[in-house]
Amino acid sequence: MRAALVTRFDTPPRYAEVEEPRASVAHETVVEVLAAAVSPRVRSQASGSHYTSTGALPLVPGIDGVGRMETGELRYFILPDTDRGSLAEKAVIDLRRSVPVPHGSDPVQLAAAMNPAMSSWIALRHRAHLRPGASVLVLGATGSAGAMALQVARRLGAARVTAVGRDIERVADAGADALVDLSDTAGLSEAGRRVDVVLDYLWGEPAADTLRAIVPHRDDDAQTLTWVQIGSVAGPEAPIPSAALRAIDLVLVGSGQGSVSTRDIVADLGDLASEVAAGAFTTQARAVPLAEVERAWHEAATTRDRLVLVP
Repeated sequence: MRAALVTRFDTPPRYAEVEEPRASVAHETVVEVLAAAVSPRVRSQASGSHYTSTGALPLVPGIDGVGRMETGELRYFILPDTDRGSLAEKAVIDLRRSVPVPHGSDPVQLAAAMNPAMSSWIALRHRAHLRPGASVLVLGATGSAGAMALQVARRLGAARVTAVGRDIERVADAGADALVDLSDTAGLSEAGRRVDVVLDYLWGEPAADTLRAIVPHRDDDAQTLTWVQIGSVAGPEAPIPSAALRAIDLVLVGSGQGSVSTRDIVADLGDLASEVAAGAFTTQARAVPLAEVERAWHEAATTRDRLVLVP
């Protein structure tokens, strides 16, 4: 069997022969992988930089995908922490961590959209407990997950959605009510006056700078501001000003593997897959043959398309 194989954390995976996977317990099965996305989460897994990394090599990266069972049924699946990931011709999946794919679904679109949509879907439903009519600000809205979060927030009932990021005009057609450049302090202050939830895909200095811009200008200091930390592309640490925790009702939480239980994530997969299959969310997806994984790895860092490896 062929797969994307990581033998060094400082080089891209290569297309290589690996041992075929085998199911070992009753709730597992082997599927033919039809589509698996090269997401930022997968790239960090392959570089050894994700917080779940054990440093063990070699490994086949990939955390999710769409697979075909021996019965012909298609399922979207999420893998546990494993060194035998989904960027391969076959994968072992846990049926309890998968859902049937709605009839007529495009495996490439589903694989491309599920992971970025899941980050904000889970954050808003399980960490922010979004109320209909709330105001949501997405920090880092020009990334694939951030741009998807604009759509997800609206779908889940947000009345106002603000996109914040660099080169913010890139998401001018994503349906946000307001676009604010990350360097526009006055714009950030205005955008944060009545916001209820911030979905933060950046962290680092941008998170601290945004808080400094927002906190002194809140219309009502007692209005809860729920800040959900999801990604850290701008840095793993942020110098949060202490006054931000005292001056307003700031609730700082994280959303990711561990802070939300696997049970809760899996419980939402069916609803989200149905939304994606029905075309509720749009994403730019491009299929790339698994054999071209090294080229795809370099492209994934620069393209706006979500690259999806296919057989």
